[in-house]
This record gives sequence, structure tokens and C-alpha cells, in this order.
Amino acid sequence: MTKMQFKAESKRLLEMMINSIYTHHEVFLRELISNASDAIDKIYYKALTDDSLTFNKDSYYIKVVPDKETRTLKIIDTGIGMTKEELENNLGTIAKSGSLAFKTENEAKDGYDIIGQFGVGFYAAFMVADVVTVITKALGSEEAYKWESEGADGYTIEPVEKDSVGTEIILKIKENTEDEKYDEYLDEYRLKSIIKKYSDFIRYPIKMDITSSRPKEGSDNEFEDYTEEQVINSMVPIWRKNKNELTGEDYENFYAEKRYGFDKPIKHIHTSVDGAVRYNAILFIPEKAPFDYYSKEFEKGLELYSNGVLIMEKCADLLPDYFGFVKGLVDSEDLSLNISREMLQHDRQLKIIAKNINKKIKSELQSLLKNDREKYENFFDSFGRQLKYGVYSDFGTHKDVLQDLLLFYSSKEKKLVTLDEYVARMPEDQKYIYYASGDSVERIDKMPQTELVAEKGYEILYFTDEIDEFAIKMLMTYKEKEFKSVSSGDLGIEAEENQEDKAAEQTENKELFSYMKEILAGKVKDVRISKRLKSHPVCLSTDGEVTIEMEKILSMMPGNENVKADKVLEINVNHDVFKSLQDAFASDKEKVALYTNLLYNQALLIEGLPINDPVEFTNDICKIMV
Repeated sequence: MTKMQFKAESKRLLEMMINSIYTHHEVFLRELISNASDAIDKIYYKALTDDSLTFNKDSYYIKVVPDKETRTLKIIDTGIGMTKEELENNLGTIAKSGSLAFKTENEAKDGYDIIGQFGVGFYAAFMVADVVTVITKALGSEEAYKWESEGADGYTIEPVEKDSVGTEIILKIKENTEDEKYDEYLDEYRLKSIIKKYSDFIRYPIKMDITSSRPKEGSDNEFEDYTEEQVINSMVPIWRKNKNELTGEDYENFYAEKRYGFDKPIKHIHTSVDGAVRYNAILFIPEKAPFDYYSKEFEKGLELYSNGVLIMEKCADLLPDYFGFVKGLVDSEDLSLNISREMLQHDRQLKIIAKNINKKIKSELQSLLKNDREKYENFFDSFGRQLKYGVYSDFGTHKDVLQDLLLFYSSKEKKLVTLDEYVARMPEDQKYIYYASGDSVERIDKMPQTELVAEKGYEILYFTDEIDEFAIKMLMTYKEKEFKSVSSGDLGIEAEENQEDKAAEQTENKELFSYMKEILAGKVKDVRISKRLKSHPVCLSTDGEVTIEMEKILSMMPGNENVKADKVLEINVNHDVFKSLQDAFASDKEKVALYTNLLYNQALLIEGLPINDPVEFTNDICKIMV
């Protein structure tokens, strides 16, 4: 028997594929099962045009048979089989795909699509096997043949006896090494898990003999093992079923079976598209964020299937980062795959699917916000920060997509509101969307800087997430209304007091404020009369784009330690403290320094900023007590 050689380029490709093309060795089983499914599909295609053939789906199957004693694994199918010529063409030349040629020839026929489009998939078997044997008998042929190879050295073909049409692939599994435990590919439970993972939705039954245990007849304490043939795969994927046949419980069960999370999804999205790109998708919006969601360890992405066969467990390209919380899968027949099926070509089809999914997710979230506010607020509690990061990232590129999905706590409503709801009830004379930043709603409620805005009857949005102000800086405006911090230097509000009187007071006390500014040199940009304070004696405001809350966050990031807000110490001239300052400035400059430092440190405490010298601060308090 003559050993035939692979072509030189095929030999190099085989060596590459065995050693590097596939990331996980377990995918060899996916490839062989997909090829077996193709072989059955080909009989179906022929039956469409050949009246002498009948196709009864129940008569066709794939069987996986491990044998630990002989160290072999068989994959048997009842498909179309191969002639000697087809063995030479399809298995003798790597990347020669019989499925692709068959599909091209039958492009106009209706029926099942062929899964396998790449001949190299068969050769994944050499990742786990020392010897690969193929015994096959073609439909309509009286002869059967055996193809056998030990890898890159070549292959042999010889006639054999085989009663039925179809193909039997026999793998002689490699011995274990330090790096790889090949025994697992002879373990029925491991094989079952691989089949469920990659090939659960192959349309034909995949059978295995499974060992189970049962009580011995007549005994309650003794058990015996027995073997029973079982169908491992589900065959009909839920996403190909009619949505009218499915209940909410069906989707929840599927969510649990796929282990997308331990929670129940807030919403499911089941969509089928039959246009320029065909695909089915089931997406879930979880109720709770995974424990590692906001960490570097979290991987976003949807499961990606090509005609029911799992290609990627997490296809990150299908989801933008800001919708990275979405779980689910996409199944498409139109994807361009590379030779290992594990990596996608970044082509037009994938981009179209991703764009459509993005629109669908936004639409469903808007619907949830409109029709089930309580559920949406629960969702936002878990993932609202991610939407805000989406507004901020990529220099605000996605702000138009996300701005109507944002919620902020309202000083007036005492609950979460949308930007649209805020703007809709703004008084005519209100120029800006006002916001205040702080660690919590309770803390912001007590901020002195809110007094003037609140007195005017204007609503204030409370920013309690560290990302809030950064996101709003990218948003800049909403419906042509600018955002304004209650701590900004100019609130855009005409105070009730006569502005000329305020200017006169500033001029009258110019020397006092200059002296206080000198005492606080390097700490504040200016000291001035406050137009916003009503009952509190002092507060800090800012000039410029960097606010005090932004300073806090940036200072915790490496390289940003020196980023500081331009702080202004504002004094309430209607408070008794200011009279004490004036009296001290007239008679005791040392007391002015004492009062100034106390007021500055009080303002820092109000903002939640650290005091530079706590001991000095406590000593200053003691000085005014004696």
C-alpha cells in the first residue's frame, strides 16, 4: 500500500494548524461534528431534486464513541459519505472544502445551509490524535474506503468493507504530557460538556452511551452502573423558535441554563433579522451587575454562533463598552470566518450586526424607561455608571446615544429624573441646568452653595457618582441648555440685593479681602463677597473648568496629583461672622489671620476636603474659646 504525500504547502499548513491555529484543543470535536452534520445536510440537498431519494430526518444522527481501553474516539455519521476521489480531493489537499464546493453547486436550492466552509477543520483532529482513520461509504456506491494518516508525513487510502452509507472517523488519542491531559477526550462526561458547549444546536441528534447508576433490583442500599444511549444536544435552539411559542419563563430558564448570571434578567430581547445580513439574537439585560463588572477582569461580549455552532464565547466586537452589561448570543449564517473559526474577519457583516444590536438595545432601554420606571431604575442602579462612562469616553462621541437614558437625583422631586423631565419643567427665566456634586444626597442637601439656586425655586440635579461631572463636561448642553455647577463663580442669577450695593461693599472692604487673600496665598485664587450664601458664613466656589469634586477624583489618579481647582473663598457679608472680621481688621490683624484660617478650614470641611494641619486647626478653635 503506497503512502501518498500531502502537497508541500498543505504539509506546512497542517504543521501550523496542529501547533498554533486553534487556541483550545477541545474544538477538534466541534469541527468533526460540524463536518458530520454537513454530510447529512448533503443528503437532504440531494433529496430535494432526486425523486428516488427520501429524507426522513429521524433516520439520521451523529454518534460519539469513546473507548478508554483502546484509547480511541469515534465520530460516526449517517451522512452522504465519500468516494475514493472525494477522499483524495477533500482530505488529501488541506483547505480543499467539499462542503464549500457542494454549497456553491447547490446555491439556488432551498434547504439547510452547510455549516463547514473550510477543509482545515478536519485536521484539528491531529491536535489530539497520533493517528486519524476515516472509513467511509458514499451514497449510491457499492465500495467503501479507509483513509489513514499519522500527520504531516502523508496518508494512505485502501478499500474496506462497510455495510452502511456514512463516515466513521477514528482517532487514536495521544498519551498525556506534562502540559496536556489528553485522557479527558476519552471521558464521556468531558465529551458531553464539549458537545453541549459548541454543538448543542446542531440540527441532528448527537448520541453517546452514558453510564449512570441505579439501585439494584430488590435492594435499597446497593447500586449498579448501567449504560444508556442518550441524545446529548438540544437540536432546536430557542432563538429559532417562534416568539409566540415562548413564555417569559422559557427565556429565564435559558438565561439560567447558559449561566449568564445568578439573577433574573430585567428584560429579554428576541430579534430575527432577514435582510442584507441574516441573524437571530437573544439578548438579556441583567438585574444585577456581576461582582467583577467594574474591574479589569470583566470581559464583555456576546456568544457568537455560525448556523448553530458556537464560534466565540465572548465576541466583544458585537457590543460597545457602554452596553457591555448585556448578555446573550447572536447566530448568523453570513459571517466570514477565518480558517480556525475562532477569529472573525472584521468585515461589513459583523459591523452591520453590531450596529443593529446597538440600536435595538437602546430602543428597548428607552421602552423600559417609559413603560416600567421601577424596573428601569433598578437597572440604572446597577449599570447607570456604565452609561455615564459611555458619555465620557471617546471624547463624548456617544453622548447623543446615551443622554436620554441618564437619571439623576432631583432636589425638587426627591427622586431620579431624566434630563428631559428636568428641562421640561424649567421656568422661563432659568438659563442653566443646575447641578451640585458631593458624596451623597444627604451631604449635598446641606451644601451652602445651593442656597441661592434653591431660593430662586430652581431644580438642582445631585451628582453623587465620581464620573458624573466628567460626563456632563462632555455633554456640555442638553436641548440647548448649558450645565452649571452651583459652586461655579458665576451662577447666572441676578441676586435680589442691589448689585451696585454689592459692588460698593466689595470696594469698601477691598483691603480686608486683599489681606485675607494674602494670608491664604497659594490656597485660594481670590477672596470675595458671596452672592449665593444666605444663612451660612462661608463657602468655596471655583473659577475655571476644574471643580472641587473633579479635583478630588483626579488627585487620586497617578500623574494628576497637582491638578487643582481655582478655589475662591466666599464670605457672607450679612452674617455676624463678617462683622467680627471687620472689627478685627480695624484693631487686631493677628485675629484676622486666626479668623481667616478658621473660615478657610471650615470651607474645606464642608467640601469634604482634608485640612492641611488638623492640629493647628484645633489650636485655632481653642484660641477663640479663651
